[in-house]
Amino acid sequence: MHPDDIAQVIAIEKRSFSTPWSPRTYAYEISESENSHMVVLSSIRVDRPRVTTGMLRLLRALGYPSDLRTSILAYGGLWQLVEEAHISTIATHPEQRRKRYGEVVLAAMMMRSVILDASYMALEVRVSNAAAQALYRKYGFEVHGTKFRYYLDDLEDAYDMRINLTDSNRQRIQAAFQTLMQDMSILDSYTQAPFHG
Repeated sequence: MHPDDIAQVIAIEKRSFSTPWSPRTYAYEISESENSHMVVLSSIRVDRPRVTTGMLRLLRALGYPSDLRTSILAYGGLWQLVEEAHISTIATHPEQRRKRYGEVVLAAMMMRSVILDASYMALEVRVSNAAAQALYRKYGFEVHGTKFRYYLDDLEDAYDMRINLTDSNRQRIQAAFQTLMQDMSILDSYTQAPFHG
């Protein structure tokens, strides 16, 4: 995620959450926090064949027109907190749901956590959000506990879901990530991106 992605992320955020993060929060997460690893999954709209975000930046640097536009399909945020990798946010554009884009973002954050050498991953999810829970379980997360009245808007409880990043889980994550990238023809510039600090 880059600062020029914030406007689109905020638009998705407002349609996805009753208490969305502010543009300033995203600016901090992207540019100032040493613990944040933010990601977007985007497609490029051009009058030419589809190009990747990295290729878009290269084309712009080479002087190609700036009317090349990215459309953010999904995004996520990962915090590295000592041995924990914590998923702080994840959402898919409402018009792009059920196309596995959220799964791609989740798998990318899990792969990044493996590279960061975290011991485990954690996240909170509404107890009523069965679809998200099913995705997290597919990738090995289990309910670790319940955080009562966690969500400020309606005081709904949240499940604290976690996965230990054991050697066998790391291998499963790597294999699932590679398969997903190949099956969906996605180019990855997130998991190998330079780390902060």
